[in-house]
Amino acid sequence: MDISEIKMFIKEYAYLFWWVRESEKENVNLNAIVEAVLNYGDKQCIKKIFELIGIRKVAEIFYQDTNRERVNYYPEVVNFFNLYFKKNV
Repeated sequence: MDISEIKMFIKEYAYLFWWVRESEKENVNLNAIVEAVLNYGDKQCIKKIFELIGIRKVAEIFYQDTNRERVNYYPEVVNFFNLYFKKNV
């Protein structure tokens, strides 16, 4: 995982991080990146994050974030990616 590639990804898909100030976007943590991509991203965006950080790492972050009391993922997204990761990871 290359930090400069992650920063380029954030710039390319800046609209996914609508809640973050422009000056702070480069400092978004990996969990927030995965959450934004899975909740709001399109197919190409999701594919690119899988390539950048790896599908296993994305699945690990997803399961970590969805196995707590407060979950920020949409229920449809949780259902879809639970099925997707069970089949592909």
